[in-house]
Amino acid sequence: MAKHTVVTMPGDGIGQTVLAESLRVLDAVGFDAQYVHADIGWDFWVNEGNPLPDRTIDLLREHKLGLFGAITSKPKVQAKKELKPELQDKGYEYFSPIVNMRQLFSLDICIRPCRSFPGNPLNFVRQKAGGGLDEPKVDAVIFRQNTEGLYCGIEWTNPPQVVRDAISTHPKHKAFAEIPNEEIAISMRLFTRNACRRIVRAAFEYAQKHNYGSVTICEKPNVLRETSGMMEEVGREVQREFSGIELWSTNIDAQMMWMTKSPEDYGVIVAGNMFGDIISDAYAGLVGGLGFACSGNIGDDVAVFEPTHGSAPKYQKLEPSIVNPIAMVLSAAMMLDHVGEIDAATRIRNGVAAVVEEGEVRTYDMQRLPGGPKVIEQGAASTTQLTDAIIAALG
Repeated sequence: MAKHTVVTMPGDGIGQTVLAESLRVLDAVGFDAQYVHADIGWDFWVNEGNPLPDRTIDLLREHKLGLFGAITSKPKVQAKKELKPELQDKGYEYFSPIVNMRQLFSLDICIRPCRSFPGNPLNFVRQKAGGGLDEPKVDAVIFRQNTEGLYCGIEWTNPPQVVRDAISTHPKHKAFAEIPNEEIAISMRLFTRNACRRIVRAAFEYAQKHNYGSVTICEKPNVLRETSGMMEEVGREVQREFSGIELWSTNIDAQMMWMTKSPEDYGVIVAGNMFGDIISDAYAGLVGGLGFACSGNIGDDVAVFEPTHGSAPKYQKLEPSIVNPIAMVLSAAMMLDHVGEIDAATRIRNGVAAVVEEGEVRTYDMQRLPGGPKVIEQGAASTTQLTDAIIAALG
């Protein structure tokens, strides 16, 4: 009997490709696991009216560990149009299955490491004052609150009168008082003190364990005074328990500028759902793009690991596949960390680092080529070739 059981959810597009590649790496490193396939994604929305079927929820509830590929999500109107005819006008509403999964299992701690690998031609570089180029080491780990904020899913178009009556009690509503309901859309940004405390504490504990000197709360408290203000207030409370770690505060807009000037200044960063999504993608751009962006969604009982890139359906049917599997492979390494298989996780990361630094095997993105069927002819490695190189470098 295998030591671990992992629920594998390939999802849509290239998620199906890269997840399979990550399983090859896990097998090569000797991870003792059985894999249980689970359905998720756009096809299940179209054919069942549910992109996260109950049978998948049951598997996650049973096994508590998941590896996820990628998802296709489309706007509300288009999603409804693509439902099969017999499901049309039956009241089905599309909601992102990965967001739904995070909320169902309270996967409120999202960790997104963004670290540069030496030798990666996509790494951030800047010009030195005296001439020449400087390539700072980027080592940022974003802690994103995963279940609240603007992604909490509380939204209305043409809000019911009870909602309109409630928000009309706020003095700032006066500017919108004469606008008809049918011309208004509302999305709620909701923070709770307990969720803020959990994400901030997780960030400080990580900083302490991995010897980071600071935790930065990246929000917008000068404008979003109540929600961002709560995150900052909780940050000050938690920091008192970690006297050796400084608490910094930045505004999301200013942070986006500072990170492209001095990205090495920042280590552990905490943000709400939307700002955490933005800043983690921005930092990923400094270390090679979304082809290197891994993440973990962690709750008290269940954890799901995934790359942060999308499903890129235009690349799904290319033969051979050309997409970069590293983000998925690094997400699998995060899963190994989570279950205590630290040596295996380290071997995977070292294998990736060795292949990147050697520079002999690079997918199209690492060669700065426009994606398409001709990149293999131009010297780019296929997805399988890059995975093969990582496996060969595991040691």
